[in-house]
Amino acid sequence: MTIAVPTDQAPSPAPAPTTGSIQRIPRPARLSIYLVGGLLIMSLARAVTEADQLTGAGMFRSALLLSLPVALAGLGGLWAERAGVINIGLEGMMVLGTWFGAYGVLTWGPWQGVAFGIVGGVVGGLLHGLATVTFGVDHIVSGVAINLLGVGLTDFLTTVTWEGATRDSPQFSGSTGSVNLLPFAGDFLREQADADRFLVSDVASFLIGVTQDIPWIIVLGIALFPLTWFILWRTSLGLRLRSVGEDPEAADSLGVPVYRMKYIALAVSGGLAGLGGVILAFLFSSQFSSGQTGGRGFIGLAAMIFGNWQPGALLAGAGLFGFMDAMQAQVDATSHALLVVAALLFAVIAIRNAVLQRWISAGVMALAALGSWRWYTATDALPREFIPYFPHIATLLVLVFASQRLRPPAAVGKTFRREG
Repeated sequence: MTIAVPTDQAPSPAPAPTTGSIQRIPRPARLSIYLVGGLLIMSLARAVTEADQLTGAGMFRSALLLSLPVALAGLGGLWAERAGVINIGLEGMMVLGTWFGAYGVLTWGPWQGVAFGIVGGVVGGLLHGLATVTFGVDHIVSGVAINLLGVGLTDFLTTVTWEGATRDSPQFSGSTGSVNLLPFAGDFLREQADADRFLVSDVASFLIGVTQDIPWIIVLGIALFPLTWFILWRTSLGLRLRSVGEDPEAADSLGVPVYRMKYIALAVSGGLAGLGGVILAFLFSSQFSSGQTGGRGFIGLAAMIFGNWQPGALLAGAGLFGFMDAMQAQVDATSHALLVVAALLFAVIAIRNAVLQRWISAGVMALAALGSWRWYTATDALPREFIPYFPHIATLLVLVFASQRLRPPAAVGKTFRREG
């Protein structure tokens, strides 16, 4: 007896694409896993190369100080783009914050300088809002204009404000003070760091670098990241602001003041970039210097994209830039050890891709790991001309690896006009 099999059955659905199990872990826990994994890789590299400065407390402290201006610029970009406005004028707003911060310190005092620098950035953000929100100017064109205006205006103000100055302000003194975030653990952490134990000493050095004698202005900057997350994702203001970046027409139909939300976002964006500029002036030169931002506003945008428009991941991307930037002040052996770090990192990515059966990507990463290791064993030091480009190369690499999972706000860069 033959049983007829119907031929018009619907085909069985294709299996859903699998994602790594780590994506199901809450984001704060994932960031902690990435941090521990990064410390483990660096500890292995230190053990192989004997480059103790690679995981020294001074290295981590320098990375923290250098990464925060970039992170704050990226956080400013996040506020703007979550409201639908592309803000490539962050560099110019940082410049304004740097000059006005220096002026405020020299005229009134340290914390007044911080406030004045933030106000300078806010002015830049509102100018960008006037052009893009009110007059409908292309966001890129307006951002470029803000960058040019920031440099030109501050150079002019320098020459007319301080007698004899052309590109630099006078040196200023004073600080915002510092704090020990783990006041009772300092001696214990130093004891563990000096014990030269695998991973344990590296973790202790990390904690010393990011918790001991930290300037209050750095504490303020870091606190703005959880505050941003809370405002944007846990308050009605944040919901309205993000809805403007996703679908301004629908938000307007529900009574959301679209123009006002965009202006609020751009004012905050400029203020955050201005604070990043103030930190540059306070902690690295104690004066305003023309060109001292060094493109950090643009790298902040790259960190924002790497972080997929999320504050926590943005901070991690900026931390990578700060670490690579801190490498420029290290000895040749330490920068040379980065090749081992790269080899280990590429190997981990290759293993992960192999587990996910992404064979081509796994092969490419395995070749990159072998190439980095071969480069390390065949040389004694990296070319000195290569080291200043570490931050920019790292930025390009993380953008390449992050490009497949990006989800920008749907209406970012679009000009909104209320009907009627």
